[in-house]
Amino acid sequence: MSGKFLRFVGVTSVAASTMLMMGSSSGAASKGHVALAPIKIGISLSLSGDFSVDGIAYDQGYHLWAKDVNAAGGLLGHQVLLDVVSDASSTTQVTTDYTKLISVDHVALTFGPFSTLLTLPAAETVDRYGYAMIEGAGGGPSVFQAKLHNVFDVTLPVSYDLAPFAKWVTTLPAATKPKTIAYVTSNDPFTQPVVDTAEGLINGHGIKTVYNKVFPAEATDYTSIADTVAATHAQAVVLGSVDVPTVSAFMLAFEQAHFTPKVFVATAGPDQGKTFQTTVGKGNADGMMVPNSWFGGSTNKESRKMVAEYISQFGGTAAGVNADIAEAYSVGQVMAQAVNATGGFNNAKIISYLHSGKTFQSVQGAVKFNSVGENLSQTAYTFQWQNGGTTFVEVNPVGDKGSAKVLYPKPAWGK
Repeated sequence: MSGKFLRFVGVTSVAASTMLMMGSSSGAASKGHVALAPIKIGISLSLSGDFSVDGIAYDQGYHLWAKDVNAAGGLLGHQVLLDVVSDASSTTQVTTDYTKLISVDHVALTFGPFSTLLTLPAAETVDRYGYAMIEGAGGGPSVFQAKLHNVFDVTLPVSYDLAPFAKWVTTLPAATKPKTIAYVTSNDPFTQPVVDTAEGLINGHGIKTVYNKVFPAEATDYTSIADTVAATHAQAVVLGSVDVPTVSAFMLAFEQAHFTPKVFVATAGPDQGKTFQTTVGKGNADGMMVPNSWFGGSTNKESRKMVAEYISQFGGTAAGVNADIAEAYSVGQVMAQAVNATGGFNNAKIISYLHSGKTFQSVQGAVKFNSVGENLSQTAYTFQWQNGGTTFVEVNPVGDKGSAKVLYPKPAWGK
């Protein structure tokens, strides 16, 4: 990109920021104060395609935050307008979306899309315009290895998501510990690091690896892969999944093969609350495990308020609230704190402030970014569906005051 073009972008950004501080076109005033123009935030989400379940949940989380911040007076007095477009779960479309959001729609701020796969090209795109990108679902190593100065993930990096699980399973008594384990994962930049790290932590602790397979992220028929896993009769299964349909397909194939592992943990899917329950059935959900850094029963005061608002608007229970909601909501919270601290919508100042070592607060807990935008302040947990698949509870780290006893071995399908 030429220096001339960069200078043009800078002037455009300044002009946009100046316009935001002007009164509305109607010149309306209330109690002697000129109304401030709304602030527009650009977001590309997977409202269709492979990541649509998560994309729609993120859309709900972002809008829930916007509703709350607007009710409290907006950002520096500006009401928030979310400019959301669909990327159809496409890496090509997501770059097109953010280019248009900035250069055509003239948004003042950007929030991230869903998934590591889409976050990296999105962050690279907005970086060319000097924009900050706060996100909650781009925790794979590839995002941080790019060493972009503008990307910030409010959620714990994914690599060690299964560390508490690995510690639990390897320290079980010899008489009850699984003797064999199977690893199967999509070649997604989110799932592979999680599964690879878990295998490294479990190896050498008396649990033999009997299967290790990476399948294409574009796969749509998982039956043959799942049947092969079932044929190993592995007592523990670690599945690198990014959505509910993948987990559901493996569960169905296992049930049809009359194969119930003693332990079944998936990297994503079981954390998607009511969507997961409805898709697989409560009886089948029972005993399923998943890593995450948040759940609907969190004691975080702000989280409880958000969950209550979500249930009021969408129905359901705390256990059924998708963790994506909290991730998206946290993005908005951190951006609001940065905007308030810097006194405006200057992305360069926001980026500098986010890199300042300050600790932010969110519904997921503390957020503090390192030099590449990782938040290492959160704790990794493992959660499990219990009580016939009706409740979603923290089960490790073992010994944590919030952890329930692991339901082990996993009940048979549908029981």
